[in-house]
Amino acid sequence: MKRAGIIGGVRIPFCRNNTAYAEVGNFGMAVKTLGSLVERFGLHGQELGEVAFGSVIKHASDWNLAREAGLSSGLAPTTPGLTTARACGTSLDNAILIAQKIASGQIEAGIAGGADTTSDVPIVYSRALQQRLLAVNRAKTPLDKLKTAFKGFSFGELKPSFPGVAEPRTGKSMGDHCELMAREWHIAREDQDRLTLASHQKLAAAYARGFFKDLVVPFRGVERDNILRPDTTLEKLAALKPAFDKTSGQGTLTAGNSTALSDGSAAVLIASDEWAAARGLKVQAYLTHAQVAAVDFVHGEGLLMAPTIAVPRMLATAGLTLQDFDYYEIHEAFAAQVLCTLRAWESTDYCRNRLGLDKPLGSIDPARLNINGSSLAAGHPFAATGARIVATLAKMLEEKGSGRGLISICTAGGMGVTAILERP
Repeated sequence: MKRAGIIGGVRIPFCRNNTAYAEVGNFGMAVKTLGSLVERFGLHGQELGEVAFGSVIKHASDWNLAREAGLSSGLAPTTPGLTTARACGTSLDNAILIAQKIASGQIEAGIAGGADTTSDVPIVYSRALQQRLLAVNRAKTPLDKLKTAFKGFSFGELKPSFPGVAEPRTGKSMGDHCELMAREWHIAREDQDRLTLASHQKLAAAYARGFFKDLVVPFRGVERDNILRPDTTLEKLAALKPAFDKTSGQGTLTAGNSTALSDGSAAVLIASDEWAAARGLKVQAYLTHAQVAAVDFVHGEGLLMAPTIAVPRMLATAGLTLQDFDYYEIHEAFAAQVLCTLRAWESTDYCRNRLGLDKPLGSIDPARLNINGSSLAAGHPFAATGARIVATLAKMLEEKGSGRGLISICTAGGMGVTAILERP
């Protein structure tokens, strides 16, 4: 089997929703990102094996996003496009998909990525109005159309419906579910705020030292993630009120220690050694292992705990322990989610009774966790986060010269997507 090498990645700055990208949409962000990747690696006019690109919040017209954005990116029009979605794990899933196709010999190179907006959301009208409009379309004469349009009409049919953030099976938002997790695992508000502060400080330091110079391309007058708050403090974070559990007096998740609704896009180029060498491109790291898992959150498991299951399964396949990594990239959907995950891996009961292990996975070195910041500071455009993390981690391993990194992403729907990057 061929090795799947991460050649490099590009993203636009992530922005809080309804700010810089409010009128751009997934297609515009995707074209900018893919076009920048094509420019960076000299891919203009080249045919790749696949562009796997996805989005979570999208209009019906975005059904062919990967193909349409690919056609506008500068790649050869003979490059196929596959549009995907697995909530927050979408673009990591796409990286895994491209890597698997390379490993099996189906393709030599491809692009994985995603774009998401919570500014340009599809607005749906009532089913009654939809059925009325369809009936009008079926009517034969102008008079029949007029009668159909107004017969039994009520102004209530005009009330729009916006995309919901609640889990369809429970009616609870992701934040509501994470509050339950924080309570179950006894995660203190202060610890959540400390992790949040660290994320902002690390991301700000990475920008200051130029780490993102070749990873983030300016777009719409924005040069860095506009959610980043280098001047935030524990005192400012502590002053924020609970964002989800507002009535019990026990709520610990706030707008500060929860990821902000964001717009953005990211992509990575993945290729075989032979393809890269033929074009004078260097491999930063290899995607060597991956695993997905799901939890029964409807009947009581923590919605965002699936990575705690996927990771040990992946470690068993790879013959590694949790401590065998130089870097850990754990997506910060909420500070509490990261802390629950770490606590679960340290728990004898959880590892024995839920994971079937004879001992805990153990602790990780905090100094190796999200060392260049993560979603709490950068933002979290759902389908773009995985590609952001892959590109960031691959560059970190290249800078180090060798090593191994673990990626863990929780998703809506009670799933988790995980992967290992290695640089020999």
